[in-house]
Amino acid sequence: MLEAPAELLNKYADWTWEPVSVYPDRSAMHRLSSLAQEIHYLKIVRQGWHPSAEAEAERTLWAHDFLPVPRVLGRGMTRESTWLLTESIDGIDATAEGFRKDVNGLVKRLADGLRRFHGVPVEACPFRFTVSDALQHVQQRLQTDQIDAARDLHPEFADLTVEAAVELLVDSRPEAEDLVVCHGDYCVPNILLRGTEIVGFVDLGELGVADRWWDLAVATWSITWNFGPGCEDLFLESYGVARDEGRVQFYRLLYDLVS
Repeated sequence: MLEAPAELLNKYADWTWEPVSVYPDRSAMHRLSSLAQEIHYLKIVRQGWHPSAEAEAERTLWAHDFLPVPRVLGRGMTRESTWLLTESIDGIDATAEGFRKDVNGLVKRLADGLRRFHGVPVEACPFRFTVSDALQHVQQRLQTDQIDAARDLHPEFADLTVEAAVELLVDSRPEAEDLVVCHGDYCVPNILLRGTEIVGFVDLGELGVADRWWDLAVATWSITWNFGPGCEDLFLESYGVARDEGRVQFYRLLYDLVS
């Protein structure tokens, strides 16, 4: 498992460290809590892995002027990893059992949250992930043997080889893009609520100017993963768009291939 930098191990030696999510040799998230009930989160990402903790730090710092995102407390790198330390947001992620009492209401709020995110001025955002950027990134990952079909492809694409998946992605490239500031991983666990109000967006390593369907395709996928079938149409209706099946499939496959 990736080790935390020595400077943080020393600084937070008297805090409780709890692993939140661990992907061996790729990334790890730790929850740090003090006796005074302060809570911080430490993300560690292996060098060379996408997105890096450094990329997430830069995007989170930028987004702070526009959206409720974590306050960055520190960032850095070691020989094996990049890391990001953030302050916690007083909210609960949208997968919490208590929110399931009104799934339809939650789905509508999540759609409203994405529309709010997409309202950030495109001209203010220095980060880009257009289709051209994305395809270049995927080709680089293919050439450096970073894509693993068994690990990276969801069941919808599991019958494809890596090469066939990339070829399908290139062949199904959308003809046009509707550019907005995208979250990049607008999944249910990455949205924090307090009561019925969205109070935080987290996991911003892939934030950038991109086609709004980059978020819409992944968001609706996540809605089904977390709440079962039947809610995707409600999400899209609440957001205010009609389903574009071609873009949905393109951006879901892209999601599997970019990291």
